[in-house]
Amino acid sequence: MQKHIVHKLPHKVKVIENDWIPLSDGTRLSCRLWLPLDGKPQPAILEYIPYRKRDGTRTRDEPMHGYFAGHGYACVRVDMRGSGESDGLLLDEYLLQEQEDALEVIEWIRNQVWCNGRIGMMGKSWGGFNSLQVAARRPAGLEAIITVCFSDNRFTSDIHWKDGCLLNDNFWWGSIMLAYQSRPIDPVIVGERWKDMWLHRLENMPLNIADWTEHQTYDQYWMHGSVCEHYNSINIPVMAVSGWADSYTNCVFTLLPNIRCPVKGIVGPWAHIYPQDGVPEPAIGFLQESLNWWDKWLKNKEDGKTEESLKVWIEHYMPPNVQRPQSEGHWVTLSPSIHSHCTVQTMLLDNGRLLDTNDTVNKEFRYVLLKTPLNHGLLSGEWMGAGVSGESPADQRLDDGLAMVFDGPILNQDIDILGIPTFTVRLTCDKPKAMLFAQLSDVAPDGAVRRVSFGIKNLTLSMDGKEIMYLQEGKELLVSIKLDYCGYRFSKGHRIRLSLANSFWPMFWVSPEINTLRLDLDSARFSLPVLTTNATAGPNPKPETAVPTPITKLRPGFVNRSITYDITKDEWTCITDGVGGVFGEGVYRFDEIDTTVEHNLKRELRLSNKDPLSAYYSITQKMKMGRPGWEADIDINTRQTCDADYLHIHAEIKARMNNELVFEKNWYRRVYRESF
Repeated sequence: MQKHIVHKLPHKVKVIENDWIPLSDGTRLSCRLWLPLDGKPQPAILEYIPYRKRDGTRTRDEPMHGYFAGHGYACVRVDMRGSGESDGLLLDEYLLQEQEDALEVIEWIRNQVWCNGRIGMMGKSWGGFNSLQVAARRPAGLEAIITVCFSDNRFTSDIHWKDGCLLNDNFWWGSIMLAYQSRPIDPVIVGERWKDMWLHRLENMPLNIADWTEHQTYDQYWMHGSVCEHYNSINIPVMAVSGWADSYTNCVFTLLPNIRCPVKGIVGPWAHIYPQDGVPEPAIGFLQESLNWWDKWLKNKEDGKTEESLKVWIEHYMPPNVQRPQSEGHWVTLSPSIHSHCTVQTMLLDNGRLLDTNDTVNKEFRYVLLKTPLNHGLLSGEWMGAGVSGESPADQRLDDGLAMVFDGPILNQDIDILGIPTFTVRLTCDKPKAMLFAQLSDVAPDGAVRRVSFGIKNLTLSMDGKEIMYLQEGKELLVSIKLDYCGYRFSKGHRIRLSLANSFWPMFWVSPEINTLRLDLDSARFSLPVLTTNATAGPNPKPETAVPTPITKLRPGFVNRSITYDITKDEWTCITDGVGGVFGEGVYRFDEIDTTVEHNLKRELRLSNKDPLSAYYSITQKMKMGRPGWEADIDINTRQTCDADYLHIHAEIKARMNNELVFEKNWYRRVYRESF
């Protein structure tokens, strides 16, 4: 959808490229400001993230914060401690220090002459997380937040673990952060101390991949920063937003019913991006939606557009395609507690079929053995969609050919679902460590299979994720898997499919031993949340933004993906190779600051079906940035392998300035595989 760029906004805006926020310990945080030019104090909007305001998120910040400022808000985009041009070190995600700094930032904003003391906070991903975390601290002056693509439980719903199973994106994200944090500090902002600051950061760079992997249960490390531990601490209005192609969508549905303050939710079809740029389409006028929110809670404007509600996109069938620029579907508006709008339809499992609870099950097939080839999941796509080419799930027929599948009858009418599908079964396992995977799919009349939702569970963890309980051969275990929230229409003439597996590579690291699960189908139940409310929503506003920052594209970005098979080794290799880094932006120059940015990445995942200990993951990155006379070139290489007892994590950074090697460091950590 074409965005409308608004060239004339109600307020003229002054942009301050850099200002300094002093903290009580002497640290200074760097910020960029957009201030309405009418001389009156205004409410302020804070975005507080580590992704470099000057040469990182500039293309996103300028059209968004410029838009809000043009409507009478002072906007403050802060680089967190140890990031961008700010002082200090960034040692991990969501530390207490990060929250303490944010409280001081909010107090600083309140005391500026351009602020009237009323503040909103917003952000996507990291900024969505910390908006919630800071709201739970209840600082004076913070009166409303907007959180986008966030988590309320850092163990079950973040990029590291999913129900106790190790996401391979844990390694990817840790590698990306090494690259992001390896970039130099701009001397135009910090002066001659830029090199000392840069080298200090490089020398103290943590290997967070290993830190995150060491915490294999829901312990105090993950509880910190998980607002699910204290929902009641949040006492200001919250707008929560995500999309079905993102991986954080569950949290909109778990957060909103559990906080006792005004709420609004939006779940569209989008990936891990702001909805005004939403992919798959349709994007929406998210900045207008946000402006209505800020106007109500920061300016006391009543316009009838911010009633407590949850607006959800119900997806319709489209042929599976790894390229998904568009989503077919319709909007519904409901109360935030969606369970009141649904009934549960429960099905039985029998010899490849999903049956109604009134049907007769063939007891001859009560017990079945599940032993999936390790490469099941090759066509699963990315765990976290980012709007990048080739990231969506492919036709699932090939993966389902490796799984155990159960198909329902041909539907004689459309069925809309919204909520959590659940699968429950009693099982035994012949090895102490194992996982169980369940997937809900739509089987079209032509046989094409589109994934709708999936869930996975580490069978060695207790239901609350806090204890490790190794499986004992022959000892029966009752397992319940909650698949991800989904909103979907199964069309008349299609079939509903459940597929089961005990591996899901390359999205998750494999168990240390090939294992066999014995499932008791007599105990198995598969439940779907069927939407019973017909509450179709009206049209959304078209996307608007302020004028974007001027850039020159020097080289287009690309992302190539391939899967190869070595038939003699029974080994599969997945390669992702791209120019433009995480989001495939290409090579470009920020014209206002004469800074060129380039990020290249090659990712390789390799696994033999004969040996789970052959699992291998490497990422090679190059970061280049600068201007004539100040040109950084940084190589970042990371590698993860394993044996039966340990994960082995290697990392290397080589940093050059103007072709001269100025820094080199190698890391190695081994992590005991206690639970996985």
